[in-house]
Amino acid sequence: MAAVAASTSTAAAAVLMHRLPTTKSTHCSALPYLPPRFSAPAFSTSLKRLSESRRSSLLQIKASSSDETSTSIDTNELFVDLKEKWDAVENKSTVLLYGGGSIVAVWLASIVVSAINSVPLLPKIMELVGLGYTGWFVYRYLLFKSSRKELATDIEAIKKKIAGTVE
Repeated sequence: MAAVAASTSTAAAAVLMHRLPTTKSTHCSALPYLPPRFSAPAFSTSLKRLSESRRSSLLQIKASSSDETSTSIDTNELFVDLKEKWDAVENKSTVLLYGGGSIVAVWLASIVVSAINSVPLLPKIMELVGLGYTGWFVYRYLLFKSSRKELATDIEAIKKKIAGTVE
């Protein structure tokens, strides 16, 4: 009788233990489950062939480029050329001032952009403004042939102005 009672209590405990929640922690995620990866044998073999052909073409390029030494960059020649250009500059302090000012301007611009990016709604508004301006630019300068010619002449005029060959 004691054996039967022990076996029924063991069975009841097993049933209760099965129904009780376990102490394992389950992590809930707001992300949906991704479908399983599709792996087709034809795709993997074609990918393998493509990577082998790229590898062999890279090896051919490397083998052909090692024979030619005229394409290598001579660092001494590069430094000599830079030194000649620096010596040709008349107002070195202005060049250094503009260079330093441009570095400071880029640094400040990155600070401003990161501050704007930290405001919750402002980056999306800026994206909208950028998309609007891009649409306007395409419509104004790139859509029609006459406006493309106008843009090309404007760019050429700016190039001449920067280069200092304004007539």
